[in-house]
Amino acid sequence: MINQIEKSLTGLLLLLMMVSAAAYAQQKKSPSLEDLFERNVFSQQSVRGINWMKDGRYYTSLRPNPQTNTQDVVKYDITTGEPVATLVDGSKLAASGQNGTFRFSDYSLSADETKALLATEEEGIYRHSTKAYYYIYDLTTGDLKPLASGDKQMYATFSPDGSKVAYVRNNNLYYKELSDMQEVAVTTDGRFNEIIYGGADWVYEEEFSFAKGFFWSPDSRKIAFYRFDESQVPEYNMQLWTDVRQGQLYPQDYKFKYPKAGEKNSEVNILVYNLPDKKTVQVQTGEEKDIYLPRIYWTANPDLLAFIRMNRLQNQLELLHADAATGNATVIISEKAATYVDLGYNDNLKYLKDGKGFVRTSEQDGYKHIYHHKMNGELIRQITTGNWEVTDLVGVDEKKKLVYFISSEDSPLERQFYSISLKGKNKTKLSNEAGVVDISMSPDFSYYIQYHSSATEPLTVSLHRAPQGELVKILEDNERLRQRLNAINLNTKEFFNFQTEEGTQLNGYMIRPSNFDATKQYPVLMYVYGGPGSQTVLNNFSTLREAWHSYMADQGYLVVSVDNRGTGARGRDFKHLTYGQMGKLEVEDQIAAAKYLATLPYVDDSRIGIWGWSYGGYMSSLATFIGNDVFKTGIAVAPVTNWRFYDTIYTERYLKTPQENPEGYDAYSPITHADKLKGNFLLIHGTGDDNVHFQNAVALQDVLIESGKQFQSFYYPNRAHSIRGGNTSLHLFQMMTDYVKNNL
Repeated sequence: MINQIEKSLTGLLLLLMMVSAAAYAQQKKSPSLEDLFERNVFSQQSVRGINWMKDGRYYTSLRPNPQTNTQDVVKYDITTGEPVATLVDGSKLAASGQNGTFRFSDYSLSADETKALLATEEEGIYRHSTKAYYYIYDLTTGDLKPLASGDKQMYATFSPDGSKVAYVRNNNLYYKELSDMQEVAVTTDGRFNEIIYGGADWVYEEEFSFAKGFFWSPDSRKIAFYRFDESQVPEYNMQLWTDVRQGQLYPQDYKFKYPKAGEKNSEVNILVYNLPDKKTVQVQTGEEKDIYLPRIYWTANPDLLAFIRMNRLQNQLELLHADAATGNATVIISEKAATYVDLGYNDNLKYLKDGKGFVRTSEQDGYKHIYHHKMNGELIRQITTGNWEVTDLVGVDEKKKLVYFISSEDSPLERQFYSISLKGKNKTKLSNEAGVVDISMSPDFSYYIQYHSSATEPLTVSLHRAPQGELVKILEDNERLRQRLNAINLNTKEFFNFQTEEGTQLNGYMIRPSNFDATKQYPVLMYVYGGPGSQTVLNNFSTLREAWHSYMADQGYLVVSVDNRGTGARGRDFKHLTYGQMGKLEVEDQIAAAKYLATLPYVDDSRIGIWGWSYGGYMSSLATFIGNDVFKTGIAVAPVTNWRFYDTIYTERYLKTPQENPEGYDAYSPITHADKLKGNFLLIHGTGDDNVHFQNAVALQDVLIESGKQFQSFYYPNRAHSIRGGNTSLHLFQMMTDYVKNNL
């Protein structure tokens, strides 16, 4: 009887809490789209531009100065977290030959911390590449002078000893001795759309996630660098639409090299330039030329270079060591797979300063874990084990023999920070709160900065002392955002999981209206990405996209996202299920999720819609067509509509080439299933999308028209894959909001 009374009281208390929470939420103001996309009411403050200083007692960071509309480089004391000096005062900078305030957007310090490289008039090119005018600022004298004359430079980088700066200009590699500022051309035959030195071509930049393609040796006497010969790579012609109001009557053609699946890639070489004798050596990368060389590393030995080699299908990955003087190379480690070896899961390679070995990550046992090797590749031990994934290898403290890493051990939805000994013992969890963390650690491993958020807690940036993780200071608590959250409503993610009819457990989140009433029925808007190794279901604070989901919840919708088979943090087998036929299992799972939601008493099963962007646009298109009895409405933003249109590295990793696997390319192409459309469909694309080309939208529209299907489409002139700039984001999300309201 007592237990029954306690249960009744507990139930009553929970009911009162729910009623109170609903009433409280109703008192808050619901944000407008202008609040989200113009006033950025849910944006989080952070600590950016962190550079740890050499003595281990200080770090520097970029700090905006709103009074002068400039940025400063500020020096902070690690032990207190307090600023102790302004190294670069943006309001006082003046460059020779320039009028007005000198504004910079990025910086780096020389090894002796007496000089800074400042980037100004920076402009983006593709996802990672930028070019800018670089200036050298003397922190002692205040002298500011340009790094080089002529066109903008790319990737300017101090040598380890701080005496030189290397950079790329117009596809050639240069360096300067700062003592006399004499420019030395390492290469001279670089040419747009033909030969690239010291940088990546488009597909390497996009899929191997790097743009800078040169690397100083530890002794500052050599530069290892890439040479891309993209002369045989087919060109993509992207028309840029001009403004007649400025007297521009004809559009311009922008042609760049883009290898679509099955087409020719660049021929890539690795070279080493020796500064003292001004000689260049080519590294021997093997007789096969149709390969990938996605990583270059210097070991602790300045005469020993390391690099990764992969075959075109990416089912074999090799680590090689090369003699920098001769270019002769030896295979140290080789991994093979029946599907593919994921570079992203083998990308944490750290050579130890003692020169005796290296630590790396691999998913060779089925989950991404940490391994310790001798320099000849011999395995010393596997450091971490278990049915969970190391998501990032933060660093190795050789003095204390500790390895620091982030993992999903608690849950695929979580990212927590740990340390473990090099012997694989005494694993210690250093982060304490549920959610997702990222870590920036000092080079001497004495301190680290932690970035933490959860579904209910905005970003907190905190300084900690290693190895125990004691809190030193909160650097940013987003108090202003927290105050705004007291007045403006943000509906947070609620996590759930369910089992499909096939027996697969899938994770998801739901965002409900603030005045949710379980006795009513609501339409559902599902959000999907779903690509290999990705996740949308994470216990972190709302992104801008999820803030829009909160807004849509207050328009009367349940917003749901589910991570299908093929997504990340659940092991290699789960991720590789979709190999060879992307789209099939992923869409089956999204349809299964919709059917599961339809069984919930507060869901209107006749009003379920789905939307996605990029891979998610591919998924939402396919789900709307194949799941035409489930989804009433679909929105696809910048979708791939046939994988034959997409690039070699990404697509062939998961599907092989179209010549080897035509069925895998066509069976689950939205173009193949367009004739199945029954509901409402909105197709959106930017005409300036260098990644997923506007061609994808044109091809799908053509087939929809051929099939007699009515749909709506919208294009954004000259907008790239992110479709933003100026008023664009507000316009896009207003359009999608109106479409959902009118059609779901």
